Amino acid sequence: MKYIAIDLGLKRIGLAYSAHKDIVTPLPSIIRKNRNQAADEVKKAIKEWEVDAVVVGVPLGGSSEEEMKRRIAHFMNLVSFEGKVFYQDEAGSSKEAESMMKGEMKHLRDGRIDSISAMIILQRFLRTKPPRG
Repeated sequence: MKYIAIDLGLKRIGLAYSAHKDIVTPLPSIIRKNRNQAADEVKKAIKEWEVDAVVVGVPLGGSSEEEMKRRIAHFMNLVSFEGKVFYQDEAGSSKEAESMMKGEMKHLRDGRIDSISAMIILQRFLRTKPPRG
């Protein structure tokens, strides 16, 4: 299975890719100008990487979980992805990404942190997924 993880933000969308359970690669993030442009760019990435499933980071268990899932569902509807969409708890993934990028780079707002956050989300998902056999 090939996966893309999405760390959906209001300004930037982090992306990460995996075709193998043990290897997750951050992809260039998307600078979000508007909803339709962002959805089109996510759709292009999904097509380019021939993805079977999408894993979206969501704050699970909080008071905003249902609202965030509704927004994500709306966004994925714009992407018009036909495959499976999974939700993965994103709690702490941005902080973890920032600590991985110690020093000056963590102050850059070029989207690298967002894509590393997406990478962490996908790694978590793949770790908890039972092996197929």
